[in-house]
Amino acid sequence: MNESDLKARLEEDKQRLKKLEFAHAISPLENPMTIRGLRRDIARVQTLIKSKQQEA
Repeated sequence: MNESDLKARLEEDKQRLKKLEFAHAISPLENPMTIRGLRRDIARVQTLIKSKQQEA
């Protein structure tokens, strides 16, 4: 994946995280571990973006 694809995925994941956190605040999610997994995915994507920027 190139940097622009990673940035697009990062934005999508951040939006999904906001929606999940909002839904969890209203009523508990069936599987709240999805929030943790999504946060970790966001961190991984951010790490990939940072490493690609350092290569350039």
